[in-house]
Amino acid sequence: MFIFALFIIISLVMYIYYKVAILRSKDELIQVYTNAKARICLGGFVFFFGINQYIFYQTKVSLLFGFVFLALGGMQIIRGYKEMVHYKKEWRRLHPNE
Repeated sequence: MFIFALFIIISLVMYIYYKVAILRSKDELIQVYTNAKARICLGGFVFFFGINQYIFYQTKVSLLFGFVFLALGGMQIIRGYKEMVHYKKEWRRLHPNE
């Protein structure tokens, strides 16, 4: 379906954007925060790729790989979200005036 292909492209572009933003930043806390957001985008890419593969091929093998990709993508999204929340709180703790 077209919508999953669009989500795949958007998440891949955002992943590349955040990885380039890491290189431009000098602060280590901002780098790990941005890396957490990049991890969420990578997880979204893998997640939607797994859904798209099953919808496109509709075989048992693609279902197996789709479930694996869904699990890996979901784990990346959850880990990235937890890291992002943690580093956002750390930023607020270290910079209370901003």
